[in-house]
Amino acid sequence: MTQTAVLYSRVGVLKAELPSAGIELMPGVCWGAVDAFPTPAYWVFQTLNRRMNSAPLRYRLGRSLAEEVGACLLGGHGIPAEVGLAAYERMRLKDAFNPRAIPTEESVLDWLAEPLEVATRRVRYRFAAQKSRYLAACLPIVHDAPSFATGRQLRDWLLALPGIGPKTASWVARNWMDADDVAILDVHILRFGQAIGLFDTSMKVEKDYLKLESLFLEFSSRVDVRPSELDAVIWYEMANSPLAVRALSKQHRAPKPGARPSRKSGPKTVQFELI
Repeated sequence: MTQTAVLYSRVGVLKAELPSAGIELMPGVCWGAVDAFPTPAYWVFQTLNRRMNSAPLRYRLGRSLAEEVGACLLGGHGIPAEVGLAAYERMRLKDAFNPRAIPTEESVLDWLAEPLEVATRRVRYRFAAQKSRYLAACLPIVHDAPSFATGRQLRDWLLALPGIGPKTASWVARNWMDADDVAILDVHILRFGQAIGLFDTSMKVEKDYLKLESLFLEFSSRVDVRPSELDAVIWYEMANSPLAVRALSKQHRAPKPGARPSRKSGPKTVQFELI
């Protein structure tokens, strides 16, 4: 048995057949209904939707590894994406990533302490002192980085740098090398994995990163979607849908196969019909 859905776009129609909702994808994880947030089938269809109706995903933020490290180090960990990007652009304008003129910690702190223009607002960057210390310590090392054959090699090398943990290191590796052998695990991915039964509810990103990463990479392989792409699709929808975050915060398991979400349980971004 399969479940079939049709996705409409401006240029055509895509018909997709997925395993039926009750079929086990991994131990303890079923495919679920394609129209039931946040099942594996739902996310596969969301990925297809983005492929058909959006521009190709581009991950790189910087023109050099030093810029990429700076962009990722200035983002995440409670810093809104637009604020992190504004801080990164400030650093670029100050030529902070020039290997011939590496800034001091004091200079970086002065730049980060100035209010940032974000849309129509002026905001202050959080953790300016901490991030200026990390950046000043990291940049001289990153400018002399060796070459890397895989994203995981780059990620593991970055972990030795001040202020860079597994998530930030994986983010840099994914962006810079278009890597699919690492995963960027944040609260959105953790909630998603717990909701469908992929992650045990006792597991935490801070202490179980590599175990969680291994499970997410296996899951991506089972649904035949690149981990980098799946991660980006989940993050984008969760970051832009308070209803989705609220829904996952209230549950630890996916809806029963075939169950439909309530009108307020999740986002409505997919345009498809079941046939």
